[in-house]
Amino acid sequence: QLQLVESGGGLVQPGGSLRLSCTASGFTFDYRIGWFRQAPGKEREGVSCISSSGGNIKYADSVKGRFTISRDNAKNTVYLQMNSLKPEDTAIYYCAATKNPFYMPCSGRTYSDSTSSWGQGTQVTVSS
Repeated sequence: QLQLVESGGGLVQPGGSLRLSCTASGFTFDYRIGWFRQAPGKEREGVSCISSSGGNIKYADSVKGRFTISRDNAKNTVYLQMNSLKPEDTAIYYCAATKNPFYMPCSGRTYSDSTSSWGQGTQVTVSS
């Protein structure tokens, strides 16, 4: 299993931008990677998922047009560029990896099997 470490979170004003990074301890080229978030009192939400090659991507409707996921397999890193941030984007953001096929939903359940790993999370706060 991979070990994942998220970074890049912080406090930003509404309309601002942040770029989150998810760096893996090992090779990620055969893993599908997802970004998830959980706000206080709310269920975990799948934000975006990217296939092992980077050629297929899914986004939650709530972030389409504002967030961009990308990966650099040479650096074992996946990024989440977040623009036009809103207060409702405030949450702890987690990255996760799995070898489950990409046709499966971008959901925590897909990333809960024996091939999956999760990072410790990074806080994103959008507030004026």
